[in-house]
Amino acid sequence: MTSRSRFAPLDVVWRTCDAVPECLGIAHEPYGRCLAHLTPAEVAAFLRGLAPGQSLDLRGTLLSEDLITRVLDGVERRVGRARFDRAVFTGPARFGEVVFAADASFDHARFDRLASFYGARFLCNVSFREARFQREFSLHGARVRGHAAFDHVTVRGDALFGAALFGAALVGEALVGGPGNTRFQRASFHRAQFHGFAVFDGAVFHGDAAFRSARFHRAVSFRDADCGASAEFQGAHFEGAAYLGPMRIARRLSLAGVRACAPLHIDTGGCRVVLRSAAVLGRLAARLSDAEIDLHGARVAGLSDVTRRSGRLRVTSLDGLDADALTLTGADLRTCGLGGLRRPEGLRLRECVFAAPPGGLGLRLGWPPVRWWSRRRVIADERLWRGWGAQGSDGPAPDPARLAVLYERLGPGVDDARVAADFAFGAMEMRRQGSPRGLMRLLLSLYWLACGYGLRAGRALGWLALVAAVAAGAVCWAAGVRPPDRPAVQRARVGVVRPVASFSHAAHGLAG
Repeated sequence: MTSRSRFAPLDVVWRTCDAVPECLGIAHEPYGRCLAHLTPAEVAAFLRGLAPGQSLDLRGTLLSEDLITRVLDGVERRVGRARFDRAVFTGPARFGEVVFAADASFDHARFDRLASFYGARFLCNVSFREARFQREFSLHGARVRGHAAFDHVTVRGDALFGAALFGAALVGEALVGGPGNTRFQRASFHRAQFHGFAVFDGAVFHGDAAFRSARFHRAVSFRDADCGASAEFQGAHFEGAAYLGPMRIARRLSLAGVRACAPLHIDTGGCRVVLRSAAVLGRLAARLSDAEIDLHGARVAGLSDVTRRSGRLRVTSLDGLDADALTLTGADLRTCGLGGLRRPEGLRLRECVFAAPPGGLGLRLGWPPVRWWSRRRVIADERLWRGWGAQGSDGPAPDPARLAVLYERLGPGVDDARVAADFAFGAMEMRRQGSPRGLMRLLLSLYWLACGYGLRAGRALGWLALVAAVAAGAVCWAAGVRPPDRPAVQRARVGVVRPVASFSHAAHGLAG
């Protein structure tokens, strides 16, 4: 085994420089040495042989600022196939306004100073896999027509991708493809490490923008960014503040499994936002328009809020959500179960839309056979328990006892007095439905029937009016059983006075 083979990595497939065993620079014929180890005369001869659009193969070469500048000037800053794998740029690498007409690869390259690709144009694919940037890395205003791979890159300084365009044909270039050619082109930053500020303001991703398991040690910004497909941050780690918006995303913003140690700001719309199993230790501030959000298993600490900016904001899942103080404003919760919340009292509900019982009268075989439903707000879990419609909640199966407790714990977080009253009614109703048949259920049923658990004043007034009407009818009926007494007719009494025999007549009789 030669000394060169001991130092060469296994993925080095080119003939390395013969000058020193440690040099991985590709050997140029007929010298057998890399460009960095050529004599000045040999370098001049190499540069004279360059032409615009010519391919460059400088893999593993040690490149100073002067040497790379002379090479780029030799091709008039228009390169064909460019190979800089494992190259080492000891000075500032300035590729500003360079046109790469074919694929360009900088895999495992090392940039000891500034790496600037300001305004560069990549007409095909570009790859920076496992490249290391010791200082700033700028791709500001660059254009990448094909795939852009930045997997496992390490940027010690700031990373500037503002106003860059990924995955689209360049206007005015000879190679202009239709929509079908850019459908699957993407920019990948899988497991990238950003130790400085990362700026993607105004960047345009015509395909997917994949930042899976990326790590941002300082603030990252995507203000005014545009993603024509999905923005994927699964498993990403934000140690500084993250400003994901305002940005436009066509399909999905995936933040599943992310860990944010600082504030996380989300401002987007027209897509699905996934925060499954996310851990936001700072403040979560989401402003969404015409979107749906999934918070299954998320952990949200601090004062956080999810707000509907315009359109409809549909919440698909809150199962397993553990929130200290999360405010949902303008959210549609008609199909979202709340039974899986770990701390329902930590949820604040403002101007939210809830489900409702079926309207009108209902017939059933049980008692009472006829039921009427009042127009009140109910949570999706009660609808599922009553069988009013299939719901998409994957939390624990609802039962009346759990629903009663859930209504009570959610009530203080509701800002609308009518909704709070409906939740209090729902708590009592679930307690009645969950009580075993006996005296307690009878009392609760009478309480419900009489005044709706003290929350339906109209029902109490109705019963009062009914009792008054029945009492009045009873009085009228009792008065009509015996006809009223007629006044007695005073008949004239004629006294017959009979004459009484006088003593004279008697004496006369006696005498006779």
